Amino acid sequence: MTAAARGARARTDAAAPGPALGPLAPARRAALRAECTRLAELDDAEFGVRLLANTPTHEGRDPALLDRWAKAATAFGAELAADGGARGPGRHGSDVHGPGGDGPGSHQPGAHGHDRHGSGARVVERDGGLGQLLLARYVSRPAPAFELYVDTLALGEELAGWLGWRGWFPAGALREAALAHETAHCLLHGDRALRRALRERVGHTALRLGRLRVPGHVAGADELAAHGYAAARCGLGRTPLLLTAALASAARALGEISGAPLAGTSVGALGED
Repeated sequence: MTAAARGARARTDAAAPGPALGPLAPARRAALRAECTRLAELDDAEFGVRLLANTPTHEGRDPALLDRWAKAATAFGAELAADGGARGPGRHGSDVHGPGGDGPGSHQPGAHGHDRHGSGARVVERDGGLGQLLLARYVSRPAPAFELYVDTLALGEELAGWLGWRGWFPAGALREAALAHETAHCLLHGDRALRRALRERVGHTALRLGRLRVPGHVAGADELAAHGYAAARCGLGRTPLLLTAALASAARALGEISGAPLAGTSVGALGED
C-alpha cells in the first residue's frame, strides 16, 4: 500500500497546537504542516534509503543498492520482533510489547525503573534530548541502561496529534517504540550470532575468495533493524522514521525562535552508545 493510500485510511482529525508548537507564528506552523505532509507522502522505504545515504561510508552508493539493504535490514528487525526477540540474550519471559519503566513516578524526568521489554536494562528518564534530536539512547556501560528524553517524546506526541497522525502513532506509542528500538539495539549488542545473521540478511560482501564469502558490515543496518523491530512490536501504522523526520522539522522551527541550533538532524533521531 502506498503512503498516500495509508494516509487516506489512517489520518485523524488534527489537534490544536499544544504548548511546544503554540509559540510558532501561524505562517511558520503552516509551513511546518506542509513540510510534514510532504514527508507523509513518501513511501516508508524511502526513509530507510535516506538514513543509509546520510550514513558515512555510503556516499555515492547506488540508491537501488541502498534500497535493497534498507528493506532487508528493516524486514530482519520486524521478523525478530515476531519471534519475541527469542534469538537475543537477556530474555526472562517478559513480552517486549508494553510500557517501559515501573514504579511510582516512572514517567517523570530523572525517574528510574527497569525495562519491561525483556532486556533487563535500567530505564532513566531525562531532559535535554531535543537539542540533539534524541528520543532514547542505549548505554551498555557500566551496566545496560535505556535513557529516555522526555522533552523530545513530549514534542513527538504533540506533533502526532497536531498533524492528525494518531492512526499511525497512537497516544503513548512513541515511548513504547523508543524502548522497543533500544531493546533491539541491546539484543544485537549482546549476541554475535544475531549480528552475523543481520549481516547475512543484508547481503553485503566484504571479501570473496573462490567459494569463500565474507559478509560485510553495513553502517546503519542495525539502526534500520531497530526501527523495523519497534514498528512491528508496537503495531505502528508507519515507520518511526516518518515521525522522527517530522520531529527534526519541528525542532528546527522551534530553534528559529529560541535561537538554539539543532545539533542533530538525522532521520534516525534515536541513538546508542
